[in-house]
Amino acid sequence: MNAPLFRDPIYDGAADPVVIWNREAKEWWMIYTNRRATAEGPKFSWVHGTDLGVASSRDGGKSWLYRGTLQGLDIEWGRNTFWAPEILWHDGLYHMYVSYIQGVPSDWPDHRRDIMHYTSPNLLDWTFRSKLALSSERVIDSCIYPLPDGGFRMWYKDEGNQSFTYAADSDDLFEWRVVGPVITGRGHEGPNVFSFKGYYWMIIDEWRGQGVYRSGDLETWERNGLILDQPGTREDDGTIGLHADVVVQGDNAYIFYFTHPDRNGALDNEGQEKRYESRRSSIQAAKLNVVDGVLACDRNEPFELSLQPESE
Repeated sequence: MNAPLFRDPIYDGAADPVVIWNREAKEWWMIYTNRRATAEGPKFSWVHGTDLGVASSRDGGKSWLYRGTLQGLDIEWGRNTFWAPEILWHDGLYHMYVSYIQGVPSDWPDHRRDIMHYTSPNLLDWTFRSKLALSSERVIDSCIYPLPDGGFRMWYKDEGNQSFTYAADSDDLFEWRVVGPVITGRGHEGPNVFSFKGYYWMIIDEWRGQGVYRSGDLETWERNGLILDQPGTREDDGTIGLHADVVVQGDNAYIFYFTHPDRNGALDNEGQEKRYESRRSSIQAAKLNVVDGVLACDRNEPFELSLQPESE
């Protein structure tokens, strides 16, 4: 398995990947936050003003080709910020929920963050649907999974409420009603929910690896450990795994995450953020397993990534 799996050839800041089957092109697409690791500018402006990068794979995920950035997402004039897309296929349309910030802030606090809903028939031509009304005006990092009795649940990071994971439900993916807090305790981001080997799983980015929770009904969650917290031995994989996506196919589950290979301290240390070497990021992939009811990930274990085409 290639390591790293992918690096953005323009800005070298690929992060927050979502991996989805493109039904029209018959290939896998990775859509990601296109952080501008090489950009000049004050403080944290390089993590803002970001487009959504696109890479494609025609060999089941073994190799990826950079294709450009998604176009037609702007709802207002100027250079704006798009982060952490979530994309799912339902009833003939792709639905994308993406974190949005107006303009290019140079620091983290004191600006609104929203989750925007778009739809597309082909992953290229996007129609803006709405700005979601959720539990605060500082919400990012959505993920969505179907509920057992119908409808959908969205989990997201609410920075207005201690950076906990909150949830909202929808019957149709258009109208959402807030459920409330789901995972509290310490702050975190990037929830991702999937079903694998008899359980529902949620991973969250705790900035020290991925926290794991397990559920039998998508309602009650119990702590199940930590993965991607120990350095790996592959190229560019020697630091914690950040903001991940999971693709499950039968008995196989693959986790796609990003690393900052040249960082050696706190994630948001401003001194390190001034250096390109500490800004650059790489996408990696590893295989997940369940051992005695515990989600496990040996990031050093050799495996063959072989994503199969998905049905219409």
